[in-house]
Amino acid sequence: MLRRIFQPLWVLLALIFLVEAWLWDHLEPIVARVVAWLPFRAFKIWLAERVDTLSPAMTLIVFVVPLIPLFPLKMFGLWLLANEYWVSAILILVFAKFLGVGVAAFVFDVTRPKLLQMAWFEKLYDWVMAMRARAREIVDPIIVRIKDAMGADRGGWSSRLLRMVQHFRKRVHEAR
Repeated sequence: MLRRIFQPLWVLLALIFLVEAWLWDHLEPIVARVVAWLPFRAFKIWLAERVDTLSPAMTLIVFVVPLIPLFPLKMFGLWLLANEYWVSAILILVFAKFLGVGVAAFVFDVTRPKLLQMAWFEKLYDWVMAMRARAREIVDPIIVRIKDAMGADRGGWSSRLLRMVQHFRKRVHEAR
């Protein structure tokens, strides 16, 4: 009974988690191209040399500090949202999200070996990777069902999708 009640919540959390993972996976190569294009390759080498001399705890600071300047940008985006500058707010928040994930991917690539030397960080990293796999297990069957519903007969996919949404709503209301 409880599982049926919380299943939509778990699916939503899994989707959010997978969107974050998707952004990470797809921004990392873009960041690598930017690093190759701009003089960041030399900076990455310089940073890697400096990180090699640091303790794992100090490396954690190197990982976290570049994300701090994004906080005022996100606050500005929220201020724009609160003052009903919808388009500007969304653009600023999306830009901050992409920039944050890109910077985190860049810095994590350099600091990962040192960070994984800390037992608690390695456990956290393993847990996040396990949660990512679990989120994929939760969402994959739903994606397959959606693709099947949309691809079975191109002419009537919208009615099948509507029935699927109605069936989902009925199940949620029955669970209450």
